[in-house]
Amino acid sequence: MSKLQALKNFRFPNVFILILIVFISCALLICINFFTIKILSANRAYVNGESHYSKGQKDASRHLISYLYTQNPNQWKSFLEEIKVPQGDGIARITLLKAGDNQVARNGFLTGRNHEDDLDDVIWLFDNFKNVSFLSKAIDEWGKGDKLIFKLFVIGQQIDAKIKREILTGTDQKRFMKEISVISDRLTINERNFSNTLGEGTRKIKDLLIITNIFFILVIICSVCLYYSIMVKRLLVSKKETEVKNENLIIVNKELDRFVYSASHDLRSPITSLKGLIEITALEDDVNQVRNYLQMMHHSLARQDQFISDIIDYSKNKRKEVIMEPVSLKELFNEAILQLMHIENANKIKFTQELQIDQIKSDGLRLKIIINNLISNAIKYADSSKQEMFITIKTYLSEGSNKIEVTDNGIGIHDEHKENIFDMYFGTNKNKGSGLGLYIVKEAVENIKGDITVFSESNIGSKFIVTIPNSHAV
Repeated sequence: MSKLQALKNFRFPNVFILILIVFISCALLICINFFTIKILSANRAYVNGESHYSKGQKDASRHLISYLYTQNPNQWKSFLEEIKVPQGDGIARITLLKAGDNQVARNGFLTGRNHEDDLDDVIWLFDNFKNVSFLSKAIDEWGKGDKLIFKLFVIGQQIDAKIKREILTGTDQKRFMKEISVISDRLTINERNFSNTLGEGTRKIKDLLIITNIFFILVIICSVCLYYSIMVKRLLVSKKETEVKNENLIIVNKELDRFVYSASHDLRSPITSLKGLIEITALEDDVNQVRNYLQMMHHSLARQDQFISDIIDYSKNKRKEVIMEPVSLKELFNEAILQLMHIENANKIKFTQELQIDQIKSDGLRLKIIINNLISNAIKYADSSKQEMFITIKTYLSEGSNKIEVTDNGIGIHDEHKENIFDMYFGTNKNKGSGLGLYIVKEAVENIKGDITVFSESNIGSKFIVTIPNSHAV
């Protein structure tokens, strides 16, 4: 294809669309930054208001304690003056929740010593974001704090009443002091949680703003670059159109020659290779050697199939959620034995089932993975030199938990291997397994909140015990 045709066939994006994208991106960027700054400003105002709230509460507590012990009326007046600060914020919160923006809420914030210039942002954030996670949590902490402020005010009234009636005793003083201290400690926690929640929200907004800015800036840069690229290419098309037309036939002929040569070479190469393979195969006369190769292929495919099966089990165990449902252990055992009878020596093994428990409530998929792997391992590592090979399967209730026990008289596990048998890709005999089976069993057991233990002696046999919490029993 000629350069002219290539340039003509190139589909240029509509430059007006690019300009529109740039305009919209700039407008969105301005709006997002404006509202983000507004949110951050409101957050700052809330944090500042919390400091006044906290200081008012602490000063009120201090004056109330002084009044409790000195009975000085000035301390009572100071208490009432300071307690108005958190009370004003509480009135604003309740009013905004019930009626929205009104003069009562604004007066409440002013009583709480919030700056008048911050009121619009504070109320706007409350009205529009009160259901957003970070602000909702902060408002909840705010409400808890207001309840404690009310309790502090009630205690203050009780103290004032006893002092004015001259019936305040030393025991009363100790009791009131303790109550004030408890409330102050709890309020400190609420105030800290309020500030931390707003701080967390501010950090998230900042991160979101950075990501959004980067995104829109990249969109703008890419759109502008693409726009200028299109304009440059169009100018090049206009400038070189005549030159390209003159060279078009020569270029087409050269490209055609190159295509014919490459196509003929690429088509002949696989045909030549296939002819050589057929000739080599035709020279092989030893049928036993061919069968030996086929047997080796079969074993290789079987190991690969087992490995793929283990990978599938691993994926299911990792990805699928645990679903608690009634499961029949007897059905799982019978199904597993039937499916595994194709393994070498499986038909020579005596299977015994002693099931005291059948129905339990657990995850059927994980139990199937556990049972299949344990029975499969017992079959694979059976000791064919023994006169009788057996696998015993038991279920029973012990120490408040369901137990699944699989015992065999196979080749057992050497002591130096016992600590590693549940590790990924660990296998005492790679020709018999992928090294994933017991690792998958361990993870499946942990997913159903169970436990697995193993007892084994080399050349004697192995016993695996799976423990499932009885809280899942039917």
